[in-house]
Amino acid sequence: MSKRERPKRREKLRAQAAALPGIGAAPKTRRVGSRAATPPERRSIVVPTRWVKLIVGIFLLPPCWLLSSAFFKEFARVTISGAFWATEEFYFFGLGAVLWGIAFFGLPRPLWLYVFGHELTHALWVWLHGGRVREFKVARAGGYIVTDKTNFWIALAPYFFPLYSIALVLAWAIVGAFLEIWPYHRWLYAGVGATWGFHVTFMVSMIKRGQSDLTSHGTFFSLVFIYLVNLAILSSLLVLACPDVTGMEFLQRLLHDAVRASSRIRALTGWW
Repeated sequence: MSKRERPKRREKLRAQAAALPGIGAAPKTRRVGSRAATPPERRSIVVPTRWVKLIVGIFLLPPCWLLSSAFFKEFARVTISGAFWATEEFYFFGLGAVLWGIAFFGLPRPLWLYVFGHELTHALWVWLHGGRVREFKVARAGGYIVTDKTNFWIALAPYFFPLYSIALVLAWAIVGAFLEIWPYHRWLYAGVGATWGFHVTFMVSMIKRGQSDLTSHGTFFSLVFIYLVNLAILSSLLVLACPDVTGMEFLQRLLHDAVRASSRIRALTGWW
């Protein structure tokens, strides 16, 4: 049976290599059939989903700004006054990220590895949402999955879900439950730095190519959402890696910045 002849409920998420347009394209569905014409006076107003997501993206800008402010202020505080930059966690994480950056820009890029992770991330989020993956294909030139369920979480997951970093941490935790591997913890930091660098460099590279994953849900909304989730994950890593930053302190910083921003808005606009 050809792909065009598959049942309508099947949807395809495509991926192509970096030299081609559209890695991880969002699924496209088509409605077929006929419907009786509705009298003009009974027709309802239909608001395009992209317009709604554009508005949602605009409302996500303040949380992006607040989270950015809190993250960079806390990072600067612990780096300058707490010498976080001299800790093993920061040094080896940074070393792994730098080494990956050299490999990314100076060596042939592992496109097959990226496409595999991209499609596997789509598939994992399909399963998390109760869907089924009917086909999974990966090659260096591209790949795709065929699924019966999709939404913006599934379509955008490869851009905010660092699959290889999470897999490395899980593997370390499983092995550590049976063997004494803590003396080698520096390798974990370096590995997380390298895999995070892998995630960020390919993510930026693919976004610059105008992926249909993004355009299908509105480019503005997609970029704002991706930035917000990535920064939230990076903030969580800062809290976990730096003993001078606790989760409560970070939340207090967020609340403090939110109150200050609200006060400034009231002063400028005269509201309330």
